[in-house]
Amino acid sequence: MEKKNRLVSLLNLLPLAIRNFLELSTQYLGLLKVILISCVIGVLSWVLTPSAVALTQIKLSNISYHECPQELAQGAVTSGTTMAANCFIVTGKAQNGTNKTVYDADIFGRIYDANNDSVMQNRTRLGSIDEIPPGDSDFELRISVPANQPLPLKLKQFKAAGFGAQVRK
Repeated sequence: MEKKNRLVSLLNLLPLAIRNFLELSTQYLGLLKVILISCVIGVLSWVLTPSAVALTQIKLSNISYHECPQELAQGAVTSGTTMAANCFIVTGKAQNGTNKTVYDADIFGRIYDANNDSVMQNRTRLGSIDEIPPGDSDFELRISVPANQPLPLKLKQFKAAGFGAQVRK
């Protein structure tokens, strides 16, 4: 008789156990849906994200300078003043080691006069190159130097950095 009472008690608890199981499974089912949807969004955002437009370093070599042609040099003044200036063209080779064209590359460097005084105080960005194809290519940059600075100029620490896609329009 005791076995029968136990069996009846278990059978009476069965609907309650089933109901509790269904409640838990629906709660976990909702949690599983959230996890699944989050994973799908994560994978899609990883797959469909466009490539990053990061800075690409460009080596500059064979840096030299020469005076500007007369038509460019005429009336040259230093920036922000009317002080007379000498015009020079800085030339060199840009080495793009990537297999993609680099755009809007800023040129940085230091220029000193014969006395080792800086020609461009507090300024290391000297200009830019619009487009650098893969491999080696020539570049030139026009600079104005105050006429009272003694020659020859010393060009040091030249480098460039640009982008894998056009940034400026």
